[in-house]
Amino acid sequence: MGEEKRIAKSFGRQAFGDDPANYDAIRPDYPDWVYDTLRDRCGLGPGCAAFEIGAGTGIATRRLLRAGASVVAVEPDPRLAAYLRANTSNPALEVVKAPFETAELPVGAFDLGLAATSFHWVDELAALNKIARLLRPGGWWAMVWNVFGDDGRADPFHEATEALLNDGPRSPSSGGRGGVPYALQENARLSAFGRAAAFEGLTRELSTWELGLDPDQVVRLYASFSDMTARPPPERREILAELRRIAAAPPFSGRVVRNMQTVLYTARRR
Repeated sequence: MGEEKRIAKSFGRQAFGDDPANYDAIRPDYPDWVYDTLRDRCGLGPGCAAFEIGAGTGIATRRLLRAGASVVAVEPDPRLAAYLRANTSNPALEVVKAPFETAELPVGAFDLGLAATSFHWVDELAALNKIARLLRPGGWWAMVWNVFGDDGRADPFHEATEALLNDGPRSPSSGGRGGVPYALQENARLSAFGRAAAFEGLTRELSTWELGLDPDQVVRLYASFSDMTARPPPERREILAELRRIAAAPPFSGRVVRNMQTVLYTARRR
């Protein structure tokens, strides 16, 4: 087994823009309870001024807008930013094409900040310090992930494809071989809030669910992952074709079920 290859955080600024329409269509939304929590605990609703880190194609952005918030969506990839602008016709949306680290946002102007499956692409402590400056006192910060996989449940498709994918590059969201995914490292995430020293009322909530996929959807989903887009195109095509073959053949016979976990962290600005 070769040495593990880690994808640089900076790669996230270009990892998902090759096919924004596919990303938008195939990536699952977050369960309704996430948005209910943002509404009931964090003030999401009409009059809420929100910003989003790494908004991508707007999967979560649209839900914030639908709830009545005004949203400043920060997205570093110009292709994703353009897609978001073109496909979200809401005057309450402002798209800032820049990495969060350098994005110029008004200090103390926001009631809510959100990162949806994106926070692992930024420097955690530096980002939390900037977030604290952007939020009004009493404002809320939330970060949520859809995690693909669950070590607590049998996962036949993961087992059938592990050898195929095991030697590829690893996203910062991954815990590495046999490790705990970034989003599920509760002590590390809560410790970072403590070091930032600007937050209180920290909470973590998690739910489990299942995502059903046919062979075409398997290919489209895996093609949207950074550990696939980081591979050379010929290798990528070969692996995706093999994923399709495995999904179509017994024992899956065209029906793959991936175990999912959704984890949400929230904290209030002191």
